[in-house]
Amino acid sequence: MSGAGATGGEQTLREETIYRGKLLTIRKDQVRLENGRETVREVVVHPGAVAIVPLLPDGRVILVRQYRYAAGRALLEIPAGTLDRPGESPVAAAARELGEETGYTATDYRELAAFFTAPGFCTEKITVYLATGLTPGGQDQMDDENITLEIVPLTDTPALIVGGDIADAKTISGLLLAMREAAVGGRRSAER
Repeated sequence: MSGAGATGGEQTLREETIYRGKLLTIRKDQVRLENGRETVREVVVHPGAVAIVPLLPDGRVILVRQYRYAAGRALLEIPAGTLDRPGESPVAAAARELGEETGYTATDYRELAAFFTAPGFCTEKITVYLATGLTPGGQDQMDDENITLEIVPLTDTPALIVGGDIADAKTISGLLLAMREAAVGGRRSAER
């Protein structure tokens, strides 16, 4: 249970689990607002996730295309996965997911950002990594995945976003963060 705080927190009065699935739990919580009123908050409890921007030395990024049932179409995304193994660190999950989805391994993982995907109703927090020092290998997809790889120049991804070819929020965020990192890294190299 959480308590009300100086920053406008809400006090949880009662938690009711409505659904418990393989990945998600849905709660209906009774809360007291800072002004004393009571209301209901519906919460999707998610274990968290990682997303990886695999960047090749030539500036191309490895993307995955897979059908997303909830979206009703195949989406072009950065590799990602859920923190669903007890005790596994986010960076270890990133390495696992990169290998499973793309077959690549990386020698370097740099955290770009961590953010909530839909904080109005969901606890999911994604940590995004830039993966470099890539070596190809064989994909090890899970039984419920059908993933194909697409390798495109990182500099082409803004046009893919604007054109709707990339329509996934974590992918958009990850690619834009990677472009910023590449620009900052390039300036650092030029200054030396």
